[in-house]
Parts: sequence; C-alpha cells; structure tokens
Amino acid sequence: MINPISTSVSGLMASSKKVAVAASNIANADVVGSTDPNSPNQAYAAQTTQDVSTAGGGVKTISLNRTPAFVPSFEPDSPFADSKGMVNAPNVNLDEELINTKIAENAYKANVTALKAGIEMQDTLREALDHKS
Repeated sequence: MINPISTSVSGLMASSKKVAVAASNIANADVVGSTDPNSPNQAYAAQTTQDVSTAGGGVKTISLNRTPAFVPSFEPDSPFADSKGMVNAPNVNLDEELINTKIAENAYKANVTALKAGIEMQDTLREALDHKS
C-alpha cells in the first residue's frame, strides 16, 4: 500500500522546489552577460523544473537548464555588450514564472489537504483497532 503521508510530503517538497526555481529566475532575470561563450561574464542561466515519479508513489522535482538558457538583448550601455550592443539575457518570462509560482502554491495546498486526510485516516484506523482489542 502506498503511504499517503509520504506521498503528500514528497508533493510538498516538489512544490517548494518549483517555487524556489521560479523565485531564482525572477530574482536573476536582469543578470545579463557576454555573448562570448568563453567569457567568464555569463548571463544567469534560467532554470526549469520537471517532475519525476519515485518508487513507492511519490514525486521528485528536478531542476534543468532552460533551453535556450539565454536570449539576445540589445543593451549597448552594458559593460558586457559586444560591438553591436548585444548581450545575452536570461530566458525568463516573468508572466510564466508567476504562473509557475501560482501552480506550485495550488499543488502545495492540495498536498496539505491530502496530508491532513491521510493523518485522519490513520488516526481513525488506530482508534478502530484500539477499540476492537
């Protein structure tokens, strides 16, 4: 039998990781860098998340580099701009990140509800077994 408590906890941790990745993307959305791939001054590499099922009925969220990680941006005043005024900017869409945060919030709430239900079921079962013996 799948343990509903551990499944819910894995969902809570997955939601937390999704929020952390979205927050990092939002916080670093303006960190531009050189278009030269050999330069040490690279733009922030935007991340995305992916859920993976785990043995026993849980979920794990992994962070992956977004493809493409950078998009060209015209910022001629940047110290990292090339001769055409171009820099690499993180491939971050703030609207998408806010939606990802809201989805993770809703998943977190659903997992809290499932966790409470799992605890109540186990308490009810324990009381029934105690009463029976």
